[in-house]
Amino acid sequence: MRTRVKICCISSVGEARAAVAAGADAIGLVSAMPSGPGVIAEDLIAEIAATQPPAIGTVLLTAETDPAAIVAQQRRCGVNTIQLCDALAPGAYLRLRDALPGVALIQVIHVRGEDDVAEALRIAALVDGLLLDSGNPSATVKELGGTGRVHDWALSRRIVADAPCPVFLAGGLNAGNVAGAIGRVRPYGVDLCNGVRTEGALDSAKLAAFMAAVAGADA
Repeated sequence: MRTRVKICCISSVGEARAAVAAGADAIGLVSAMPSGPGVIAEDLIAEIAATQPPAIGTVLLTAETDPAAIVAQQRRCGVNTIQLCDALAPGAYLRLRDALPGVALIQVIHVRGEDDVAEALRIAALVDGLLLDSGNPSATVKELGGTGRVHDWALSRRIVADAPCPVFLAGGLNAGNVAGAIGRVRPYGVDLCNGVRTEGALDSAKLAAFMAAVAGADA
């Protein structure tokens, strides 16, 4: 099975085109966050999303936890996928399903210990996918992604093995370690921001090296 690739922190139409041309299956568009890189205005998110072909995942990263606020964001931005970066209350997923038919839901799980494995498997049946990251929602200023840290891949592997939905692996990935990550975790897809950037800008050489490393791991 081919490992899918999501390139996050896309900041312009040009970056989106470069990512897709390199072989990305999805692009991540970061709305307001308490911390982390890549935040852009919602009108720019809408502009970038509108330029993408239908087969490309246009993924809105949101820190919102209220279903009504998330629905309003999606309608302003016009994306086909929502990445829920913080925890939602029980019942929120059904409300989102009802309000946004056809829009995929990906829940981020910040993998720090055994409790997060159990939480991931509990939520997996309610969403279209999971994304395993290395943030810390309990920090004084919440870290909901983009930390550049690698978490315990053994925990991630257990989630991938038992989850009934596709699972993306994120957290500190780059061209040098992604083949090892794919070999150990066997995720449906991989996701990164910092690992293909130089001084915040998408780096075509790093992007090409990353895509080659993924293809090599798949082969």
